[in-house]
Amino acid sequence: MKHILSLCMLLIASTGIYAKHTIRLSIKSREEKQPLAGATAIIKSINKTALADSAGIATFANLAAGTFKVTISYVGLAEKEISVTVPTPTEAPLEVLLQEGEEHEHEVVVTATRTSRTISDIPTRVETISGEELAEKGNMKPGDIRMLLNESTGIQTQQTSATSYNSSIRIQGLDGRYTQILRDGFPLYSGFSGGLSLMQVTPLDLKQIEVIKGSSSTLYGGGAIAGLVNLVSKTPTAKKELTFLGNGTSAGGLDLSGFYSQKFEKIGITVFGSRNTGRPYDPAKIGLTAIPKFDRYTINPRLFIYGDKTTANIGFSYISEDRLGGSTDYIKKGSTGYFEKNNTERFTTQAQLTHKINDKAQMNFKNSYSRFNRFIQIPSYAFKGLQQSTYSEATYSNEGEKAQWVIGANLLTDDFAEDKQSNNALRNYHYNTIGAFVQNTWLPTKQFTLETGLRGDYVKQYSFELLPRVSAMLKVTPKLTARLGGGLGYKTPTVFNEDAEKIQFQNILPINQNTASNERSAGGNFDINYRTKIGEVGLAANQLFFYTRLNRPLVLTTTPTNQYEFINTNGHIDTKGMETNLRFTYDDLKLFIGYTYADVNSHFNNTKSWFPLTAKHRLNNVLMYEKEGKLKIGAEGYFFSPQKLNDGAIGKSYWTFGLMGEKTWKHFALFVNLENITDTRQTKFDTIYTGTITNPTFRDIYAPVDGFVVNGGIKIRL
Repeated sequence: MKHILSLCMLLIASTGIYAKHTIRLSIKSREEKQPLAGATAIIKSINKTALADSAGIATFANLAAGTFKVTISYVGLAEKEISVTVPTPTEAPLEVLLQEGEEHEHEVVVTATRTSRTISDIPTRVETISGEELAEKGNMKPGDIRMLLNESTGIQTQQTSATSYNSSIRIQGLDGRYTQILRDGFPLYSGFSGGLSLMQVTPLDLKQIEVIKGSSSTLYGGGAIAGLVNLVSKTPTAKKELTFLGNGTSAGGLDLSGFYSQKFEKIGITVFGSRNTGRPYDPAKIGLTAIPKFDRYTINPRLFIYGDKTTANIGFSYISEDRLGGSTDYIKKGSTGYFEKNNTERFTTQAQLTHKINDKAQMNFKNSYSRFNRFIQIPSYAFKGLQQSTYSEATYSNEGEKAQWVIGANLLTDDFAEDKQSNNALRNYHYNTIGAFVQNTWLPTKQFTLETGLRGDYVKQYSFELLPRVSAMLKVTPKLTARLGGGLGYKTPTVFNEDAEKIQFQNILPINQNTASNERSAGGNFDINYRTKIGEVGLAANQLFFYTRLNRPLVLTTTPTNQYEFINTNGHIDTKGMETNLRFTYDDLKLFIGYTYADVNSHFNNTKSWFPLTAKHRLNNVLMYEKEGKLKIGAEGYFFSPQKLNDGAIGKSYWTFGLMGEKTWKHFALFVNLENITDTRQTKFDTIYTGTITNPTFRDIYAPVDGFVVNGGIKIRL
């Protein structure tokens, strides 16, 4: 009997040792607490894998007692490792929360919508160029942001001068004058000062670029008919940043820039400086510059002050540039010939103060001053003018559990004075714009967010504008999100746009304030964003549909005295189409595919016509191999379908291809970029001017004129 009892006790003990146990994990997103169906959980030590069901539950059965390390992952979110001891103290599932991965950390703060929310939680569709993408594109052309924007889906930079390289930005096919360009939420590049703006902003001190497409004047006032671009500067962090960049090009360009940033206990500082130069470059050997001779200097210091409840920053920027394009003989030898001179000085100040009232409410005050002086000269004509503008804004914001409010008012002054250089009538003006706005972001559920806004702007010369806006976001599942939005826009009449820029503002009459009126627009977009993982391949897809209608646009017309005048035409312009963005990731490989379809037409006097300089079809393709922090190798290809030109001709379709590479060490990196390796140039398959080379009449530039260019350099981080 004694032996039988001992045997039973041994069997009971052995049953406990070899009993089988279960781990149940409830996997959710950290922000929305939504179940993550399809999330993967792995116990590597015993080679077991479990997939989460529709309720986000992943189960491991038949486990021996012990402690296991479990790795949980979900596409687009950071991988997480936890330790679980079995048997578990309760049968209830263990909750595991996953958050955004490192590749998405740069999206945490988006400022263009006036709310500090992650990009995945914003009802308004915002695209960002930041982080590694900003650094990669910055390597391709460190001297300006023209190429950086041109390689984004739905955005095209339009060269407005064949010999001086001046360019503007087009969003979804609309002229550059309908895109509002901001710097840290300040409208510093409007009107006359918008000239050369893309060519005078260097990317080294940028944290990110935010793009909102479609009528967006409700956010920051007039000008955002096609959309807005907000250039967000780097701010100090506790970790010091000291970066230097040197870049040279086969076209004779040289870029030298440096950036310093550091946050101390109560103050912080950033300082940026650069020198960008170029020699006259004529790859077509036709005697005219594709890239002009230029010398540009930039300095931009900012001071940040941190208090317990109040923070402030103040800074200024000064840019001076001399740009000379045209006849290479004139530039190099001083002989006679056609030339285009552009001498500019741009001085701006920015000041901002934020006071935290309590944990939910705060006040924000902004002020900027801008002074832009530009002198243009060609052989038979000269133009010189000074624009001075200010922007002042006060806002109150309050964030509750279910709603966030932003209420504010602003004053924009814009003064232009022309220095008389000819017998043309002076184009002087002075506008004061008074605006007030209110914005609400409402979160009735975790799956649905609604953002509404209303702005009223008053300009004495052009009456009052009431501008509503609405955006809604529905998170169907953690993988699938849909957004729908729309609003109104307007733009105050000005002679400073691409049409006038092309002819250096010659013989253009001032705006007739008695007959001219604001250009007005209405538009909307709908997009679906989906991300998943197919085996080892990650997929992120975004499909956007858009429509914008611009009523009574200003059109350049010829007067009986052979002068030019901008008048509001009888009709409208509309742009409709779609953008498709696909992103595939596999191990260290990334593939980006972007397609834009833009059907842009004018409807003047009941006649429909294809709008000039808009490619109906565009393809953006980029393949990247990246070893994090060590090596990057990329290849890209871009396609543009034929475009209608202003002279009635149809331009050719074309491809451009490029290669880039960057090798990174602890404190420095070497990079090289081969741009347009097929040497695609308009001068190869079309003409860029008519008449003689000493007195040319330039045609529209719709394809590259600089051709194959190699650039490379070094970045030093101390």
